[in-house]
Amino acid sequence: MNEKSLLWENLLSFLRNAASLSEEATFLQMAISLATELTESETASILEYDSEWNALRFRSAPWFHQDMLSEVRVPVEGSAAGWAFTHRQPLVIQDTSQETRFFKGVDRLTGLSTRSLVAVPIVVNNEVLGVLEVLNRLQGEYTDEDVIALEILAGVIGLRLSNMRLRQQMLLARADAKEMERLKNEFIAITSHELRTPLGLILGHATFLRELLEDPQHRSQLDVIIRSAARLKEIVENLSNLEHYQSGASRLRKRPLLVARLIEEVTAAFQAAMEQKDLHLKVEVKEPNLSVECDPEKIGIALRNLVQNAVTFTEPGGHILIRAEAVPGHVKISVIDDGIGIPAKDLPHIFERFYQVESHLTRRHGGLGLGLSIAKAMIEMHGGQIWVESVEGKGSNFTFLLPVFSVVQSA
Repeated sequence: MNEKSLLWENLLSFLRNAASLSEEATFLQMAISLATELTESETASILEYDSEWNALRFRSAPWFHQDMLSEVRVPVEGSAAGWAFTHRQPLVIQDTSQETRFFKGVDRLTGLSTRSLVAVPIVVNNEVLGVLEVLNRLQGEYTDEDVIALEILAGVIGLRLSNMRLRQQMLLARADAKEMERLKNEFIAITSHELRTPLGLILGHATFLRELLEDPQHRSQLDVIIRSAARLKEIVENLSNLEHYQSGASRLRKRPLLVARLIEEVTAAFQAAMEQKDLHLKVEVKEPNLSVECDPEKIGIALRNLVQNAVTFTEPGGHILIRAEAVPGHVKISVIDDGIGIPAKDLPHIFERFYQVESHLTRRHGGLGLGLSIAKAMIEMHGGQIWVESVEGKGSNFTFLLPVFSVVQSA
């Protein structure tokens, strides 16, 4: 095997093993070293386009020039690399002494004397990312074979640079999402804490004044204040429950709970709302003594949010069924309604925090989109599962399973 065949074999070996080179710096250094060998050049470099400067910067250069060139910007206009970049085609200069497209700034900085060069654009998905450049052929002139070898190598470099860019964008997006999550959690914590006291005062004084007043008109106005404050109190409690769960402050205080009693207590709170909408409630508990070991307050919150959801999104005259039964190792509780249902595209996201179905049928009901996510958190703290089955226009079935004897977990 002659020397040129060996170089092409090295190129094929590099192409086969490029994906296994995890270190970007190592990959790029091996690429420029191979470019130097393939073209029998003195040196090589990889330049990447910097949109902020509208110039090319050195992404990789020989180690003895890397630090020196790290801050250098090669202009797009008036340089061989810039010409290859803008024209999207290789540029071969056999003699730089008479070439106006040659940028002499790098030679002045490094002390190198560039006599000849080849600049090949690095193109991926029709986007030019940069330029692969080799300088000073040691013997003779650059050939078409040299250009072909550099174009193949530039293609591999382009894929790697593109992957690096995508990875960097992903890391930035992940960092932004993490910061947004932190700010959101901080807002939830501050809001739920700061609203609790003034809201309690509003409810307390409004209720007290209502008992003192005899004028029906004034009492009805206070009723509006009390109902609105109660709604706000519900929102604050949801925010507080969510904050406790996320911060890890929430703990399970478990004891045996009679499921029928839990359902009775929860549905009693919605009696007036159901009567106002003429909703028909049916409760099926197949075993009267069915019980589960759980934190009654947290499971009460979960069931209350599911019933609230059913009451809110069931049209007047509709039906709600709450069914509880024993299944192997678990208690299964379902809240079924024949309300407006959930569009199929929204089903995968329905338990996400602050998610609201974007529909004119549901937007008018308001809310922060926390109830279902909190129900999910309360159930999963017990090692349980929750899911929904729904058809738009026909109703929804929210079901959760609780282990009969679950292991105590904390958020």
